[in-house]
Amino acid sequence: MRHSFGIALALLIISAAPVAAQDWPSRPVRIIVPSSPGGGTDLFARLLAQGLGESLKQQFIVDNRPGASGNIGAEAAAKAAPDGYTILVSSNPALAINPSLYKNLPYDPERDFAPISRGVTTPLVLVVHPSVPAKTLAEFVSIGKREPERIAYGSAGAGSTTYLGVRMIEEATGARFLHVPFKGLGQGVQSLLAGDIKFMLADIATVLPHVRSGRLKALAVTERAASLPEIPTLAQAGYPDLEVLASFSVVVPRETPVAIVRRLGAEVINAMKSPAIRQKLEAQELFPVFDTPDTFAASLKKERETWAAFIRRNGITAD
Repeated sequence: MRHSFGIALALLIISAAPVAAQDWPSRPVRIIVPSSPGGGTDLFARLLAQGLGESLKQQFIVDNRPGASGNIGAEAAAKAAPDGYTILVSSNPALAINPSLYKNLPYDPERDFAPISRGVTTPLVLVVHPSVPAKTLAEFVSIGKREPERIAYGSAGAGSTTYLGVRMIEEATGARFLHVPFKGLGQGVQSLLAGDIKFMLADIATVLPHVRSGRLKALAVTERAASLPEIPTLAQAGYPDLEVLASFSVVVPRETPVAIVRRLGAEVINAMKSPAIRQKLEAQELFPVFDTPDTFAASLKKERETWAAFIRRNGITAD
């Protein structure tokens, strides 16, 4: 009798799994963004929320949790119920970089999250305040070599690509700059516009309006950007080995049902293929990556290894 009951219960659980995925979402879904409003991660998350909301006929609500290079928001997502109603949309640090920087990370990005999609990638642009007396990257580097740590720059934190990208430039050129971390790029940009700091390496979407208005000068991009065709790439400026991109990715708590993971992965791709959403993404130099959870997991593993090697080589820590 007990044996028959156990079989019946197992069959009920198995048969219920597809139904749960089919009924999902039946209430609003929270998208945690581990940075402040106004940056590229936030922009992507809000466009994704719009696309998912339209296709799934449910609210997707962005919840900004900035601080500690993404650790605060990532920890909140890692500890959320794995029921498909909490999604993390994060840039590189929380998922690929912070494990090599922090000795006591309050979550494990590999153990605690199920990968959904890379989402989008975007080039970065080195922008300076108009008061900086440099018209080219070479002139700017010369200042950083001649007067080390005199020029201050902002970033989204010690684990961000906006910080580590500058460290890569320092490693390649011998220049040295003074780091000023912020909770998010949005805050850093406001400080840059005020002249409190003198430059940033930022995703293009965050600073493009200020470049176009003349309030900031763009000296180089990490890859060719259609919105800034006149700005040379790092390779064109003489540094072909410098490669750094920002990416904004989608993950969920690890024990989220597989059926929901698969459905969410398909819906993310469909949202980014929507002509209206894709046009808005590409207008901000955000380029969709149409990968599956499995291919994203493999690329994320490789990215963690690449950043770990760079961080070890330069003795960078955040604790």
